[in-house]
Amino acid sequence: MNEQYQEAADILLRVEAELRRLGLWQSKPPSAEALASELPFCCDTLDFHQWLQFVLIERMKALIEAGHPLPSQSGIAPLAEEWFAGTDTDSRQLVRLLEELDNLLSNQQTHGQ
Repeated sequence: MNEQYQEAADILLRVEAELRRLGLWQSKPPSAEALASELPFCCDTLDFHQWLQFVLIERMKALIEAGHPLPSQSGIAPLAEEWFAGTDTDSRQLVRLLEELDNLLSNQQTHGQ
């Protein structure tokens, strides 16, 4: 596994741990219909933390395991900040982790050259 994949996998594990710490990790996945939403971030069918767990983390793991290219742009942290602003959840650490992921993915082209 190359360094970028390893770093992305590490960040995803820390995101999972933080979602668990916040009590936002779910043992039961949403319905197939909810996951099939065509709107960005499944915003009409999932809460943001559900999207993180069941879409982002799962898709990123699949890309890493298959050795497929990772996305070259990411801007998830600002969305997390916006979504959690309306809650009483202390999301600072989660947002920091998502910023790390955003930076890793958005800067990968300079790392790869």
